[in-house]
Amino acid sequence: MTTQNQPIITLLGLGPGDPQLLTREAWDVIQSAQEIHLRTRQHPAIADFPAGLAVHSFDALYEQSDSFETVYTRIVEQVLELGMRPQGVIYAVPGHPFIAEATGPEIVRRATELGGSVRVLSGISFLEAVYAALGLDPFPRASLMDAFDLSGRHVPPFPPDVPVLVAQIHSRQMASEVKLTLMSVYSDTHPVKLVHAAGTARELVEALPLYEMDRSPHIGLLTSLYVPPLGEYSSIESFMDIVARLRAPDGCPWDREQTHLSLREHLLEETYEVLEALDAEEMPALGEELGDLLFQVVFHAQIASENGDFDFAGVVRGIAEKLVRRHPHVFGEVSVSGVDDMLKNWERIKAAERAGKGQVEQASILNGVLGSLPALAQASALQRKAAGVGFDWPDVDGVLAKLVEEVGEFTQAVESERESELGDVLFVLAHLANWYGINPEDALRGANLRFRARFGYVEAAAARTGKKVSDFSLDELNGFWDQAKARERGLPESE
Repeated sequence: MTTQNQPIITLLGLGPGDPQLLTREAWDVIQSAQEIHLRTRQHPAIADFPAGLAVHSFDALYEQSDSFETVYTRIVEQVLELGMRPQGVIYAVPGHPFIAEATGPEIVRRATELGGSVRVLSGISFLEAVYAALGLDPFPRASLMDAFDLSGRHVPPFPPDVPVLVAQIHSRQMASEVKLTLMSVYSDTHPVKLVHAAGTARELVEALPLYEMDRSPHIGLLTSLYVPPLGEYSSIESFMDIVARLRAPDGCPWDREQTHLSLREHLLEETYEVLEALDAEEMPALGEELGDLLFQVVFHAQIASENGDFDFAGVVRGIAEKLVRRHPHVFGEVSVSGVDDMLKNWERIKAAERAGKGQVEQASILNGVLGSLPALAQASALQRKAAGVGFDWPDVDGVLAKLVEEVGEFTQAVESERESELGDVLFVLAHLANWYGINPEDALRGANLRFRARFGYVEAAAARTGKKVSDFSLDELNGFWDQAKARERGLPESE
C-alpha cells in the first residue's frame, strides 16, 4: 500500500457515554466508515456501532507503558502514521477531542506542522453532562482540574473561593491522593460531590464530606469530583481586589494617600507584632498578625502596580523562581550531604546569579548583611557569613574560652572602654548562640517575656499585701521572684 506525505485525520468526539448524545455529524461518519481507531474501547457508545465497522483501539498501550504521558505520546505517533495512508484515519475519543483530552490538540499540532488535513468532529464533553447532573451552571466562575495534576501537588493551584471540577478520579487511589492535596486548604468535613458516569444510564451523584470521598464504591473511569467554594474572601485574588478597591478613586481617603515611604513604620510595626505573637505562642493571634503583615505586602505591590513598577504576580513569580533555582537539591538533580553542604551550594548559586546580572562580585561576603538589622541579629548574621568560609573555631570550646576572655576584659576595663568591651561580650554571646543553633534575638525576647511575667508576679504579690513594690527590701522581692520561677516550673511556691 502506498503512503502520502501529509496525514489525513478525522478527530471524532464520542460524547459523554449515551449513544444518543453522539452528534448527527459524528454518527453519519461512523455509519459510512469502514474502520475506526479508538483511544479506548471503554465507552458505552461503542455498543451501538454498526456491525460491519472494523474497530481498533489503543488499550494495549496502557498495559505496556509506565505512564499516561508515554501512552499519549505513542498514540499520537501511531495516529499520525495511520493518517499517512491514502484513506487516512478516523480517531475517536471519549467526550470532546479538545476537552480533557491530551491526544487531540497534540495530533492537530503535529499534523498541521506536516501540512496535513485534520477534520474535527466535536462531541458533547463530560462538562455538559457533569454540570447537568449537578444542576449547576459553571458561570460566572469555576475552575477545572485534572486529577493527575492535582494529586501530584502539595497545595491546590486554584483559588478556593471558586468552585472546582476535578476530572479523571479514575480509582480510589487517585481519589485518596486528590483528597490529601485538597485537605491542605479545605477542612476534612468540607462537603463535596462525586459524579459517576454522567451522561449515561448509570449516572449517580454522591454527596459526602471530603474525608470520605476515597471510600466510595462507585469510583471508576467516568468519575469526576465537584468541590464547592470554601467561602468569600478565602483567596489571595479576592484579597488583592479588596486592597485595589481601597486604593481606587472612590476608595478610602487614608489608603489612597499612602506611599511606599509612608508605610515603612507600619510594615515594621506589623513585623514586630508577628514576632510578639510567636514569642507568646498564641496561634490565633499569630494568624491575625500574619494577615496584617500580608496586607502590607499586598499594599506595597498595589502601589507599585499603579506606578507601573511591578505587580503582585511579579513578586510571587520572582520569589518562586528564586526558591526553585536555589534549591536544586529539591527541584533538580543536585545532591547535598547536609545543611552545611546546602548552605555552601546556596552561596555558589547566589554568586552565579550576581554574575548573570553583570554585578561585580562583592568586595566582602559581609556586605550581604543588612546594617539595618537589630544589633544581635546582625552580629549573628555576620558570624554565620564568616563561618561559611571557614573563619570560625573548630569547636564550641573555643567560643566559650573567648567568652571568658571578653568578660575578663570587661571587668578590668576603664570607664571609657566599657561600652566597647561589653559589645565584645555580646558579640561572642551571639556567636555562642549560633553554635547551639539558637537565634539570639529570639533568646533575648524570650528572656524579656519571662522577666515581664516574673516581675508581674512580684507586683501582684506586693499588691496583695496592700503595699508598693518599693516598700519591700531586696531580699523580700527576691523571695517573690523565686516564687514566680517556681510557679513557672510547676513547683510549690515557698512562703
